[in-house]
This record gives sequence, C-alpha cells and structure tokens, in this order.
Amino acid sequence: MATRTYGTASTEQQRGMSGLEFVQGLASGALPLNTMARTLGYEVVEAESGRVAITLEPTDALLDPWGTVHGGLTATLLDSCMGLAIQSMLDKGTGSTTLEFKISLVRPITLETGPIRAEGTILNVGRRVGTADGRVTDAKGRLLAHGTTTCLIFPS
Repeated sequence: MATRTYGTASTEQQRGMSGLEFVQGLASGALPLNTMARTLGYEVVEAESGRVAITLEPTDALLDPWGTVHGGLTATLLDSCMGLAIQSMLDKGTGSTTLEFKISLVRPITLETGPIRAEGTILNVGRRVGTADGRVTDAKGRLLAHGTTTCLIFPS
C-alpha cells in the first residue's frame, strides 16, 4: 500500500478513470482520501464493482455528550461507503453526488465497541440515478446501523 495522503484527486485524474479505478485508487492509497477521512480517522479498505468497505476505530474525539460515538460519524461512514459503491459502477467521465440518504442507528457505538466497518452495496445504477444500501457492523458482525442512499449521476 502507498503512503496515505489526504486531499482531492485532480479533475483530470478523476475524468481519466472509471469509477471503479477511482475507488480502488482510494483503497490502495494511490489516490488521496478526502480530508474528512483524516479528520474522522477512517480508511477505505476494500473496493470492488458495486461494493465498498470503510473501517474506523472509535476514539474519544468522536464522542457526543453521553459518551457514545456521535450519530453524525455513522451517517458520514454510511454516506461515504454507499456513495462510493455507486461511483464504483460508473464509466470514465461520470460522477455522482448524494441526493438523499436515510439511516437507522440500531446499537450505540462506544469506545468499547472497538473497530467498526461500514459496507455499501449497490441496489441499482441507471443513467441518472443510483441507489445503494449500507451496513455498519462491529468486529463480531453485529449490526450497529444501516441505511440507504439515492445519488444523482452526471457527466463530470
């Protein structure tokens, strides 16, 4: 794996790759992860056509006033893995952006939860709209949260 960098790939780089090549570049470290990944501490660890996985080890920097991991973190992980799963299905010169997403928080995430994994899988990708679902689980495979997304697909 290449040394992890953060930032954004240039427009030329993005336009020159298929969505799968782009997402695999994020997972391998060949492309920089976004700066939100650095801020929150997550990694894109797997990328294949229609499926992307992200992992994170909760820290005390992510806690809400009640001592559980803030729900916004879970929302970010799900938005990211589901959106990237859709991106992995797109042709060269095509981009996507989230139109809406819904999540359900099933179990609290705490420091004792340990490493968590968010996995997004496509449901359908058409010419203009893509849909995906996602699951956040702990190391024992227990469901912590799940969600769905709808993304707009457009020429980049």
